Amino acid sequence: MAVKEVNGKQYDRIPVRTHVIVRGEDIAKVVDDYTKDIRRPRDIIVVSEKATAASQGRAIPIENIHPGFWAKFLVRFVTKTEYGIGLGMAETLQMAIEECGLPRILFAAVIGGFSKYVLRRRGVFYTIAGDKARAIDGPTHYTIPPYNRCVVLAPLQPDRVAAAIKRRTGHDAAIIDANDLGQNIMGVSSAHLRSMPLQQILCDNPLGQSIEQTPIGIIREIL
Repeated sequence: MAVKEVNGKQYDRIPVRTHVIVRGEDIAKVVDDYTKDIRRPRDIIVVSEKATAASQGRAIPIENIHPGFWAKFLVRFVTKTEYGIGLGMAETLQMAIEECGLPRILFAAVIGGFSKYVLRRRGVFYTIAGDKARAIDGPTHYTIPPYNRCVVLAPLQPDRVAAAIKRRTGHDAAIIDANDLGQNIMGVSSAHLRSMPLQQILCDNPLGQSIEQTPIGIIREIL
């Protein structure tokens, strides 16, 4: 367990190890099965967007993606980082175009490029392109197979997924996109979770993003 203090309150963040979640699985049932002996009243359950997307068949083998002209052209301007591929390869950029639409990606690229090189402001591209682009994960050597050869898209209807987890478990739930660069709350089961400091509680990415195989976590306030 890893304890985090936020706004004068302390929280345990408990990673929950699972099997490798694949297409067609009921993510609410998976969460229920793996947390039923751990969770306590008032606990909040968080689930990674990658596991959620995988259960929905949103993990696309890289050999099935065929980048077009714009993906091959625009990828030359994407800044590569040590934290992951993001849209830094033609295949992930192609999926961003398909998910968000070419006009939106082109507009985000133009304004984002101007902001980065002229105004010295980073991150504008993803602000314009939106969560669907931000959540796309590319294949990396440290990702658990078979997802080390897949592009994983944003999960569909994350609020509904979180609500289904709450119905199944009786606990509030959130679908999160967390990595070493930042955190994004993609879906919640109840509106009051939007006002909770979930991003701060998860700011050090306690579930990990490599071979930990812990796509589920429990947030427990220490009273």
